[in-house]
Amino acid sequence: MQFFSILVTLLAALIGFYNYFESRLEQFYIFDPSHLHDLSQRAIAAHGEDTRSIVNYIVAELEQKVPSVHINKDEEWVFNNAGGAMGAMYIIHASTAIGTEGHTGRHTADDYFNILQGTQLAYVPGSFEPEVYPAGSVHHLRRGEVKQYKMDKSCFALEYARGWIPPMLFFGYADTFSSTLDFPTLWATSRITGREMISNLFKGKM
Repeated sequence: MQFFSILVTLLAALIGFYNYFESRLEQFYIFDPSHLHDLSQRAIAAHGEDTRSIVNYIVAELEQKVPSVHINKDEEWVFNNAGGAMGAMYIIHASTAIGTEGHTGRHTADDYFNILQGTQLAYVPGSFEPEVYPAGSVHHLRRGEVKQYKMDKSCFALEYARGWIPPMLFFGYADTFSSTLDFPTLWATSRITGREMISNLFKGKM
């Protein structure tokens, strides 16, 4: 009986914690999805298919718009295995050069995938045609939604997740333990992501 009382108390505390911060998430955000979409489009217009220059353009403007303490200027690329798909990412704040395909995951945050180069396809059950996201468009995967996605060839994107981020990490870790067993990549991803998330949390932002 005592265990049940403790469990109910912990559950009530967790619900209270969630409701409190859920209603105040907006005050913690640094980036605005519409600005990131506009920035991505301007970077593409300025540099065409020169992905290196597109990334530099985006990082340079973010450094001007956002306090530099929130931007990771060290270009630390790591592999990312999630939902059966493999790619590589450079964490600007916490894309792939060959094709990949997989499961988006069902996340606790809205995910904004701004296509910088190439094309992404997405599919939801019951649809007879794929969703097509060319360079300059944004694929908004709403919190709780799930899709299949595919990039046939070279594709790079500026991805921005907005919401409850830590629970998303379990999806990112699952492939390591179930198939790839690539623990050095897992450590590198955890180290960089953890460093950036904790650093920004102490600054009151995410």
